[in-house]
This record gives sequence, structure tokens and C-alpha cells, in this order.
Amino acid sequence: MQLNQFIKQNRQDWEKLEQLITEVPKKKSSDSINEFQQIYQKVARQLSYSQTYFANEDITRYLNELVGKAHNILYRSQHSSWKQIYHFFSHKFVGLLLEQWKAVLIAMLLFTLGGLASFFAVINNPSYLYGILPEEMTQSVDPTSLGESSPDVNAPLMSTEILTNNIQVAVMAFAGGITLGLLTVYVLVYNGIIIGALAAVFWNSGSTYVFWAYIVPHGVIELLAIFIAGGAGLLMGYKIFVPGIHSRGYQLKKQTTRSVQLLIGTLPLFIIAGIIEGYITPSDISLEWKYAVAAITAVALAAYMLIGNYLRQKRERLLQQPSV
Repeated sequence: MQLNQFIKQNRQDWEKLEQLITEVPKKKSSDSINEFQQIYQKVARQLSYSQTYFANEDITRYLNELVGKAHNILYRSQHSSWKQIYHFFSHKFVGLLLEQWKAVLIAMLLFTLGGLASFFAVINNPSYLYGILPEEMTQSVDPTSLGESSPDVNAPLMSTEILTNNIQVAVMAFAGGITLGLLTVYVLVYNGIIIGALAAVFWNSGSTYVFWAYIVPHGVIELLAIFIAGGAGLLMGYKIFVPGIHSRGYQLKKQTTRSVQLLIGTLPLFIIAGIIEGYITPSDISLEWKYAVAAITAVALAAYMLIGNYLRQKRERLLQQPSV
């Protein structure tokens, strides 16, 4: 069966399920719930077919999301708010992330491109630093003072300020999707430029090992969260510009919902990164221990993704099994 034929043949079922998703929570009658369950199982089988023959098409992602919404409505009464939170962070967030891994990768490449450009520019001509960094940041850069702990550091306050700043960057990155991704590109490249310029300053002073020891403990988690938010913004911009079989209004609504969910999913990452940056980064522990913290966070993130993907695949297999 061709894709267009598949869509034409089953579109009414999908529209009916979308209608019931809106109506069932209001009516809650036995007849409407029975009809909802029947059409849900039918569309779930269509999703299975689409995943087999049209795995990389937008229609498969649409059906996967539609079936997921229907599943949540059908079994909502069985889930407490804590179970819903567990459901989101245990595998739904991972599923959303894996669906847009290409956009996250592009976000990382944009950040890296900005970082490399400023890094080599400042290495070749250190005076460029004053044209790249904000004036107050340029005046505060002192490679010789890095690593000196200050007894006056208010760790809780620093952690809160850092968390607030990072979330602001993430919000700008994902909200930039409304500008067709142009603002998102700017945010990613600009933040990469800042990191690259700072890295060049410490490279020229022979303090690279110390510099990265103060960046990577929180940076592994923090940058991943920013790349996720940036990827969400880029995907939103792309879907608005190239809406496919759907209208731009539909894509805007759909991608905004997805982006907000992804942003919510990054909040624990920002909180962890803020705690590390506020308490561990400025502490007087050895540089090796700071690198060890970075390695631990990287392994923990990889384990979270693997476990979340396993739980997501397990749930999808259960969804595709018709009820007896």
C-alpha cells in the first residue's frame, strides 16, 4: 500500500479518534468509552503498520503521538499525579528527545561552530576578545585567579543565579523557533562564541587544563539541556517553514506543545547543573575530582537514556497489542 493510499483510507479513523480524545473526558459515558477503546485499538494497529512500512515518515510520528494521547486519556483514571510525573521522566521525555535527535545534534554543531570560530580568532589575535565578550565579562577574565577558592562565595545564591540564567538561555533557544529558528541559531552560536573565546584566553595563558576542570563538571549536563532546548526551537522553526501534509497552524501548535514538554524535561538537568556549578565547581577539591564529576554525570546521562529508551520501547509494544 502506498503512503497516500494509506492516509486516504484511514484518515477518518484518525479524525474520529482526535474528536473522541476531546469528548470522552467530558462525557465519560460507557458508550463513548467503549467506542473510544475500539477506535483506539484500530488506530494502534494502523500505527504498527505505519511503523513497519513508513517508519521515517511524518505520518508515523503523528500516529504515535495520537495513540499516545488516546492511551493517556483511556488510562488516566488509573494514574496518580506522581505516576504521571514518573511516566513523563521515565520514558516519555526520552522518547521525545530521541525523536528529534537530529535537531539536537544540529544545535550542538551550531554551538561548536561558534566556539571554534572564536577560539581560533582569539588565539591568533587576543585583542579580538574585547570585541567578542561583553565589557564586564572581559574585565573579570583573569586566568591567574582561576582555581582560587573564595570564602565569601554564597553557594546557594550562586547556584540559584546560575540556574535562572541557564533556564533563560534555554527558553530563548526553544522560543526562537517561532522566528523560523533564526533566534535559536543566534542563541546557540553566540553562547558557543563566548565559551570559545574564554577557552582561547586560558589556552594562551597555559591554563587550559584548569579552565576545563571548572567547566565540564556542570557543563556536561548544562550544555545537553541547552542543546535539547535549541533542538526543539530548530525543529519548531523547520516544521513551520516546511509543514508537510499539515497546516502551519497545526505544526505551530504541535511543535510548541512538544517544545514545552522538552523544556520541562530539561528542568531537572538545569537544577543538577546549577547545584554542581554552585557547590562543586568553586570548591577547593582537586582538578582530577572535578573531571571525575564530569565523567560521572556523563555516565549517568547515558544510563538514563538507555533505561528510558528500553521503557519506551516496552510501552510501545504493549500499546500495539490488541486487547482481548
